[in-house]
Amino acid sequence: MPRVIISDTSCLIVLSNIGELELLHKVYGNIVTTKEVADEFGLAFPSWIQIQSPTDSIRQTILELQVDKGEASAISLALEISDCTIILDDNKARRLAQQLGLHITGTIGVIVKAKRDGIIQSIKPFLSKIKTTDFRLTEELEALALRLANEAP
Repeated sequence: MPRVIISDTSCLIVLSNIGELELLHKVYGNIVTTKEVADEFGLAFPSWIQIQSPTDSIRQTILELQVDKGEASAISLALEISDCTIILDDNKARRLAQQLGLHITGTIGVIVKAKRDGIIQSIKPFLSKIKTTDFRLTEELEALALRLANEAP
């Protein structure tokens, strides 16, 4: 498992909205995020989420030309930390992070990992709860997640 897990805002919001933020802690332990993500999240973080700022503000500013501030700060921080995974859901931010050689996952990937690691028994209840939020869960992504979790539709 990577040494550091960096989360963007969307994963924190989605898991918080469905009452499952603690799942992130159960899967990865401590999480790192940025002040920009904390500002976007808007609520107090549990003690297992630490805030760390990227040191290269110029790179972050350049990244902000392509993605929002939270995503830019998280990507910028991930570029400064070796052996990390960044949790991103936005397609544009994911493509950018991949182009920059970062290891990424998303909220659905976190839930699938929880199943594979034996932390949860099924991803279906989580997917059902997520569907009640404004998170864009496509049929293709849901089917892929179910296959990866050995819960074929």
